[in-house]
Parts: sequence; structure tokens; C-alpha cells
Amino acid sequence: MRSDILIIGAGASGLMAAYTLVKAGKKVAVLEARDRTGGRIHTIEGRGFSGPVELGAEFVHGNLPVTLGLLKEAGIGYSDVGFEMWQHHNGKLEQSIAFVDGWDAFLEKLNGLAEDMPILDFIEQNFGGEKYANMRRQIVDYVSGYDTADVKDVGAFALRNEWNHEDEDAQHRINGGYCRVIDLLAGTVQDAGNAIYLNSVVKEIIWERGSVKAITADGTAFEGGEAIVALPLGVLHNKEGEGAVKFCPPINEQEKAFSGIGFGSVIKVLLEFDTIFWEKGGVDADLSSMGFLFSDEAIPTYWTQAHQRSSLLTGWLGGPPAHLQKDTSAETVLDMALVSLANIFKTGPEELRSRLVAWHVANWTAEPFSLGSYAYDKVESAKARILLSQPVDNTILFAGEYLYEGPAMGTVEAALTSGRDVAHKLLEII
Repeated sequence: MRSDILIIGAGASGLMAAYTLVKAGKKVAVLEARDRTGGRIHTIEGRGFSGPVELGAEFVHGNLPVTLGLLKEAGIGYSDVGFEMWQHHNGKLEQSIAFVDGWDAFLEKLNGLAEDMPILDFIEQNFGGEKYANMRRQIVDYVSGYDTADVKDVGAFALRNEWNHEDEDAQHRINGGYCRVIDLLAGTVQDAGNAIYLNSVVKEIIWERGSVKAITADGTAFEGGEAIVALPLGVLHNKEGEGAVKFCPPINEQEKAFSGIGFGSVIKVLLEFDTIFWEKGGVDADLSSMGFLFSDEAIPTYWTQAHQRSSLLTGWLGGPPAHLQKDTSAETVLDMALVSLANIFKTGPEELRSRLVAWHVANWTAEPFSLGSYAYDKVESAKARILLSQPVDNTILFAGEYLYEGPAMGTVEAALTSGRDVAHKLLEII
């Protein structure tokens, strides 16, 4: 089967590339390993939940032009997210937006850093000793939770860029779920007469200048003049396993560059209860407007569907702690979440279990076609990204959130932007 261009991966980046190309009149074939489109965007309905829930990407982190532009084009609405933040430490619940003790002094010192280094090295060099022990722990927790990154190798410059550009007042959820963006992109591609082949696990990409053949696990061959590889970085890191792809001839420089960019770990736990028990139950605080809750528990972070009067709680475990639990069963992760919530709200885990209406554990770190959460920068990532952003002999190109240049790295916006930009780059060379 032959098309002008092959696109490997039907996540946000691959579909945005396809969407851009078909609007320019090109014929594409999109190959997707899963039985669905969307990649790390996965909105589900049913399964006991009272409405759509997001197993993957959930928030629009800021007034992001590409994402919001697509929503406007399709007439898809979105809602602002309530951001009342609470913390639970040492048995006490309190409302607080201060994630890190001495944050202003820390950021001032970080802004003066002249040469990039792993953030852990920066912390130890500038904030060592018992005086800053709490600060160090808080930063590690924050980087693990929000960036799903490892402080041992995540670059200080990248975090500085992110922290100096945060827009906490502009956070949104898409009405009906992120899948509506995916449906827009996929629908446009298919309506133009192009195919999206699901359950097509690409195992080998055989290429020469101006010609690409993708061989799937069942032996089917798809041919095109060029290929855009829009696979998650976790899969590209992986040389073996169900989702691994072999390039023939090898692309050794690019494969080395993949390892120069970090890729985090995450486990997401969705819990719908029979009532919004946390508003008053078990604590002397009014949590009716709580958006996020941060704790020291095994599953440390939770958020609500604030302003929607929903009894859905979402738990989040990111970074190295999530990687340690990647082989843990869903039932055990559920137990961890229930014990964590029981400790916070001074009740029993079995009481909480009895009030569960629906639950789901999304272990993206164990999922073979993602193998993690989203990218983060190491010290060497800028150099790696320059190499990976260049076409390989004007024939193979890469797209993904890990190639995005800007403060919204790791987001759907980053994936969409990369897909759009690589499509434009390909249109310039063919």
C-alpha cells in the first residue's frame, strides 16, 4: 500500500502532522499500534463513571495558541479550572499555594545560574545542609510530581524557563474531553480520503533517500516517499519490546540523541465516589472549592473537578516513584490510593472502598506504546533536539512533544506544535 507520506503514530503530534499535510493536498497513511487514535490522550465514557474521564492528558496549561485555535475552529468549548490548592502535611490540612519554602530566594539564585547543570547538583551546591532540608524535599517532590522528571538529570535551565513562565490563572479543561481534538484531526484526515490504520504495530522502517517502507508486526508493508515518525520518546528509547522500531539502515546519531532527552513516568488513578465526601467528612475544613491537594502519602497528589459538583477524584504519582511502581498491579495501586486518602481524611480505606462507584488505574509507564509520561530536558537536550529536528536525508522526520522549543514542554500544545511544524518542514523539501 502506497501513499505520499507515511506517519507512524496517531497521537496528537502525528495526527496534527497528517491534518496539516492533507490540508496542503498531500496523501498520507497513518499507522497506529493501538486500537484507537489519541496516544497519551485517552478520554473514556462509561465503565461506571458518570461522565467522560481523562486517562491521559487533561488540562490546557495556559492560553496556548495551537490548542485553543483548534478548539475555536471546531466550535469546542472549554472551562476554566478552579485552582484552590490545599496541602496535607504532618496530619494537618491547610490551604496554601506555597509549594517550596523560601521559593523566591531559590528562584533568584537559579535565575543567576550561568551554566546549566542537573537541578539536584544546583540544589546541593547552593542549598545544602540541614537548614534547607525541607526545601530540598519539596523541590524533589514538585519536580517528580509536575514534571514527572528525575532531579538527578533534569536540567536546571529548562526548569527555570518553565517556572518563570507559569500561568496558573489560565488553566482549562476541554468540554467533553481532549478526545474531541483528536476526533477533529482524525476526522479531517479521513474525510480527505486518507486512511488511519489501527492495530498496525510498525516493527521496521526500511528507507533510502526518497523512499520508505514500514513493515508491521503482521508483515504488512506500507510505502511512501517520506515518513514522519511521531512515536513517544519512551518508545524511541526502547530497543526491545512490543513497541520497539528498527531502522534499516540504522540512524545511529539520531538514536543516540533520543537518550539525550529525558522521559518521565506516571501512574494516574481515577476514583469516582458516591458523594463528594471530602467537602466536610473527617476534617475541620471547608474543601468545597478544593482544586488540588498535595500530600506526603504514597499517592501524593489529587485533584477534583472543581466547579462541576463531581465526586471524581484523580490521583497522580509521577517521576521516579512512579517508575518504581510500574509493575505494580492496578488493584495494589488502588489500595495505595485509598490508604493515602484515608490517612488524609481520617477515615478507613475500606470505608472509602465501599463508597467507590468506579475506578481506573492508567499506568502509562507500563503501557507498551508509551512507556512513560512526557519529556523533560536534560543538560544535553538542546543539542539533541537540534539534531532530531533535522530531516534524515530529507526522508525521515521526527515529531513529538519532546521536540518542542518553549516553556510548554510535555504538553499537548507541544505535541500539536511539533506536528504542525514538521509538516511544514516536509512541505518545503518535497
